[in-house]
Amino acid sequence: MANLSLKNIKKSYGKVDVIHGVDLTIDSGEFIVFVGPSGCGKSTLLRMVAGLEEITDGTLMIGDEIVNDVVPAERGVAMVFQSYALYPHMTVFDNMAFGLKQAKIQPAEIDKRVRAAAQSLQITQYLDRLPKHLSGGQRQRVAIGRAIVREPKVFLFDEPLSNLDAALRVQTRIEIANLHSELDATMIYVTHDQVEAMTLADKIVVLNAGRIEQVGSPLTLYNFPDNLFVAEFIGSPKMNILEANVEKGKVMVGGKAVATAPKGADVDKCGIRPEHMEVTSKAKAKLSGTVRHSEHLGEYTLGYLTLETGVEFTAKLEDGEELATGDVVHLTFDDARVHLFDKTGSVIR
Repeated sequence: MANLSLKNIKKSYGKVDVIHGVDLTIDSGEFIVFVGPSGCGKSTLLRMVAGLEEITDGTLMIGDEIVNDVVPAERGVAMVFQSYALYPHMTVFDNMAFGLKQAKIQPAEIDKRVRAAAQSLQITQYLDRLPKHLSGGQRQRVAIGRAIVREPKVFLFDEPLSNLDAALRVQTRIEIANLHSELDATMIYVTHDQVEAMTLADKIVVLNAGRIEQVGSPLTLYNFPDNLFVAEFIGSPKMNILEANVEKGKVMVGGKAVATAPKGADVDKCGIRPEHMEVTSKAKAKLSGTVRHSEHLGEYTLGYLTLETGVEFTAKLEDGEELATGDVVHLTFDDARVHLFDKTGSVIR
């Protein structure tokens, strides 16, 4: 295990700046998830930690050592790639053992480490097979095992589940969470998947255009986003963002009061999560919308609605609420659940 420190880390390709002065501290044993839209710099930042991308400026420390100029093999990190990157002509055992053999570890120690990792990942029965005889989930576990046997200071995962089907993603996600618990290892994980980020992370780092928007626990980011970008990015379905203004101390959306405005607040938009809405009577409604489409998913229903003003929003209604196209649905929500933003996109509350 090791802690990491990124101080004013920058990355440029020629005159194009892609990482703009990232500052981040990762404690020993933490599970950190980088999230953000495509092109935000999350994989580039991970590869800089791994030593696969040069750092243009700033300081990267792993433990007490500055590693800017340290080659990848000597940084004490192990990386699990999206593409598995297994040697097709080698058995599972040899794939997992390859790095240790290159490091001239004694055969008995190699055998011990490989078999221990295989048992932890439940792939012992596959040690004599070639990768082509394994499923996608099994191949990814081999790739994870190859990282485990190196006993690194830091594990790096670059979207490791994106090639798996839905069921295997859930299974492998649980295995990675259990692995972190067993090893108590420092892990940095890149994903664009909301569920992976929320379920795996001790802390989430939200990146946008090469900058950190917010760092915090999953529930902190969900309940207390710092700005519009984080509010919309964290959560699935994403938060409804509606044009708003203040009249007589009330936040108004489409001519209806939806919340009490903080004194002196210059409210430009309000945010309401779909799951915080519930059906009510017309008299008690804070928002009313016409159903343009609905998805009945058993335990809940997603309603895609339109306000009288033409603005579209989404409601997630529990207990499989029946909705039909053209229905008018009246909704309410707690005042405390409403997020308010000013014209710059910064949170007011």
